[in-house]
Amino acid sequence: MCPSDPYLDPQTDPCNALGYIANDTLTAVAFVYVLLVVLIQTCQVVYNGGQFMFWMVIGEFIYTLGFAFRFNLHSSPDSLWIFISGDLMIILSPCSFIATNYALLDHLAGEIDCDRHVLLSVRWLTTISISSDVTTLVIQAIGASLTTSKVQSLASTGLHILLAGLSIQLFSFGFFCAVCARFLYKVYTEEQDVWMQDSKQPWYSDWRTLAAALAVSCVGLVIRSVYRVVEASQGFRGNLSTSETAFYLGDTIPICLAIFVYVPFWPGKFIKNSGHPSSSVTLEQGAGMGVYGSFRHQASN
Repeated sequence: MCPSDPYLDPQTDPCNALGYIANDTLTAVAFVYVLLVVLIQTCQVVYNGGQFMFWMVIGEFIYTLGFAFRFNLHSSPDSLWIFISGDLMIILSPCSFIATNYALLDHLAGEIDCDRHVLLSVRWLTTISISSDVTTLVIQAIGASLTTSKVQSLASTGLHILLAGLSIQLFSFGFFCAVCARFLYKVYTEEQDVWMQDSKQPWYSDWRTLAAALAVSCVGLVIRSVYRVVEASQGFRGNLSTSETAFYLGDTIPICLAIFVYVPFWPGKFIKNSGHPSSSVTLEQGAGMGVYGSFRHQASN
């Protein structure tokens, strides 16, 4: 039974899924920040190319909507449907950020003609990475949906499914980060001419700047993934899941870093050779028909 005053003791309120009252000021800062990134990157896609980054923009828009629901959650902290809607958007939208970074490595390797230094062939890496991302997206969506069930056994099962999806995603993305690091190391040690080819160019024309931006984005996404795995492993009322400070430090700030880094270092300004063979690998080959279906096709046009 829900208490008559939901603001009195939200941490012990059985109807408050967050375990706290969302702070409108923090929500507003996050909402405006991500919305500005969405608007800037939308203009970047239109005027500076890099259409393969479009799905990151879509994910950012969904992430922004998640914070919009947190405004409503402040005024109606015991509303389950508002919590479900906002939480799903915030948890699932980073899958598009991860998928975009997969595609970015593909385009970057093709731009400098160093595909051979990617651990797996670009075609296989894209296929495996995107397939994994879509699979974990589905698993997380199922798990997150079940966690909101009023039947305790179903909610507990949903939490375990969500934890499995987040763990698989962390492992898969960790492997991708290792592939990225190995790729850059190989280019640095074995292709010094390529490594230094833009050394006399301004920073916005140096491919290594984009590589550094990709690395920063990956670090932010890894931090967020680790946070989500630990949070889910603690259960419904764990220290992390009932702390708004932990949410912003472990999820929001790393995500904001991961997406903002592409505002000054927009890939479309660096990558011009979208006709390279590696850039023709379609996401349909990696994930079948679905939400990501037209992603790489757009990038090759």
